[in-house]
Amino acid sequence: MSLTILWLLPAIASVVLMLLPVGAVQAAKYVGIATSAAVLVWALILAVMFSPTGSRFQFVEDLSWIPAFGARYSLGLDGIGLVLVLLTTILMPLLLLAGWRDADSSEGRGVHTYFALMLAVEAMVLMSFVATDVLLFYIFFEAMLIPMYFLIGGFGNGDGGRTHAAVKFLLYNLFGGLIMLAAVVGLYVVTVRSGLGVDGHGTFSFAAISEAAASGRLDASSGVLNLIFLGFLFAFAVKAPLWPLHSWLPDAAVSATPASAVLMMAVMDKVGTFAMLRFCIGLFPDAATTFAPIISALAVVSIVYGAVLAIGQTDVMRLISYTSISHFGFIVLGIFALTSQGQSGSTLYMVNHGISTAALFLVAGFLVSQRGSRLIADYGGVQKLAPVLAGAFLIAGLATLSLPGLAPFISEFLVLIGTFTRYPVAAIAASSALVLSAIYILWTYQRMMGGPPPANGLDDAKPIRDLGWRERIVVAPLILALLALGFFPRLVLDFVNPAVSHTLTSVHQTDPAPHVAGDR
Repeated sequence: MSLTILWLLPAIASVVLMLLPVGAVQAAKYVGIATSAAVLVWALILAVMFSPTGSRFQFVEDLSWIPAFGARYSLGLDGIGLVLVLLTTILMPLLLLAGWRDADSSEGRGVHTYFALMLAVEAMVLMSFVATDVLLFYIFFEAMLIPMYFLIGGFGNGDGGRTHAAVKFLLYNLFGGLIMLAAVVGLYVVTVRSGLGVDGHGTFSFAAISEAAASGRLDASSGVLNLIFLGFLFAFAVKAPLWPLHSWLPDAAVSATPASAVLMMAVMDKVGTFAMLRFCIGLFPDAATTFAPIISALAVVSIVYGAVLAIGQTDVMRLISYTSISHFGFIVLGIFALTSQGQSGSTLYMVNHGISTAALFLVAGFLVSQRGSRLIADYGGVQKLAPVLAGAFLIAGLATLSLPGLAPFISEFLVLIGTFTRYPVAAIAASSALVLSAIYILWTYQRMMGGPPPANGLDDAKPIRDLGWRERIVVAPLILALLALGFFPRLVLDFVNPAVSHTLTSVHQTDPAPHVAGDR
């Protein structure tokens, strides 16, 4: 029941919040914070009990769910899922604290609803990281869209664009989910023909299907398996988001509150890249190998495209959202390099991107909430008035450009060397983002934090103040995590490496031998 408790606790709390009296606004906030803290404590207990050298999936739960379809309530936690569970549970209390006043202007049960929706997203994301039944994963993969839709459309910025952004977010992801549903049905038919189920039924068991795929026992042609693979990949690429299926992200991130935008970019979107690593490669090893060069090329386009568009942004929140598109490109590139360094780097990148994006977006959000403008041109000289805020923005920005000593550097380095051994041209092209990221981060910092205030900017009715105690409590753990993982990446890699090894072994992939000039 350990994994059931992990996701069921925030799910139950989200219902309890909606049952509290209308006037119990502060109580709703404290229940949300307390629940997220309890889930974090439980996740830390699981991490202590987890053995990196033990079996691949631990804390396994397996119960009959829908016998007629061979679907089961099957949960298990591997090293990759564990670090993403920890990322989710560590960020959630900080996000609820950062969004403490986001819904205060709402009427009726607005605050109750806001905190309940945040916890509902957490519950569904956690279930996605531990589900080892394909149908069970799909249900929660799709269900998490509903609370996030209401977070964007109901509690986002006051302009009319939030409704458009919420609908765009929902339609893109629902279309991807529809394609995946067809692929899930197709996979089930293949398992029936392959005799993987019981009493003539098929199965949705990840373990059974991946083992059959690795041993060549799936009764389907390579063309059919390629189509099913592409169905899964399409849905995950929308969620990730991968170019050219990315355009919903900047609108949604700008229209949402900073806390819910971070929940979407740093947590929920990781389900897409996590699923590529687990399901696309684990269930379809041959198809993954076949399409890896094409997917890697799309990842490189995402890396360069996101970085170039970030340079041209005048809206600081939109700029940060485009940097995420670039970073997700690195994650996808490492996954489909099909090397141990690439996949370990990608998983570490998921964690580090979540932390660095949370820090940068939240600090920018604190600044925007004071000034009332997202335009970079409306700022200047902030470091003189709010040195702590400016310092936090600088550290988070330097982490975003992968400065050595900060967490993202190691993950980006692993992705690049893991890719270079397989696709050297892609690795070289992706390296251009190192220069581009320095341009958009340092230029933005110079314009917003340095120099004199603009003529119509900081001198008017809304002066800039430094971070308060609540905001410092939110930002400080993120900055410390960036520093800690920058010097001690083994805190994550010791859990991730064995799981990556299991994945590559199951798909019969080994790291390419290093090539030295002059070798024959």
